Amino acid sequence: MNATMMTVNPFGENLYILWDESTHDAVVVDPGMMRDVERDMVTKFIDEHNLNVKHILLTHLHIDHVISARWLADKTGADVCGSAKDAQLGLDLPKEVEHFHINAEIDPLTVDRDLIDGDTIQLGEEIIQVLHVPGHSPGGLAFYLPESALLISGDTIFNGSVGRTDLWGGDMAQLLNSIREKIFPLPDETVIASGHGPTTTVADEKRYNPFL
Repeated sequence: MNATMMTVNPFGENLYILWDESTHDAVVVDPGMMRDVERDMVTKFIDEHNLNVKHILLTHLHIDHVISARWLADKTGADVCGSAKDAQLGLDLPKEVEHFHINAEIDPLTVDRDLIDGDTIQLGEEIIQVLHVPGHSPGGLAFYLPESALLISGDTIFNGSVGRTDLWGGDMAQLLNSIREKIFPLPDETVIASGHGPTTTVADEKRYNPFL
């Protein structure tokens, strides 16, 4: 599995493009592009690699992770997949734009496919496993690729930190429980690719994360 990370928008959000070398089927995780130059960067990458984007996967529905989700879905024909437990966040996206003084327009977002814990997504020869990791938001999801030893964690856990829980629907006890029950049981060598900042591993976060 090929994986590329791009950091976009003023919040320094990491979006991920995963694709299969043989089929060129791809998914884009958390397309948070806010400027035309960022959108052009992503579509240029997709075109240059001749990718067939099948799904837009959302770890949660905060504005910095989803502002270009519907735009990219319309551009590629992909469906938008996320948790219905974050439905209120999707409806409130125009308020978030106003609250954070973002120079953009966005309609309320609803997902095309509701992902729940235990769902799987086929991408070429590999399976993406869906983990429900609430705490940062009610519908927080992580995407685990066991064959690639890769976890895309959204804003649940970071290198040496964890996601904030002071926004709507946040719950610190729930967040820490999600990490302990869903992420820490994964193999130690699993690379954690977070929604912001550098990558880390399960082993390092078990050993060094001060919140855990």
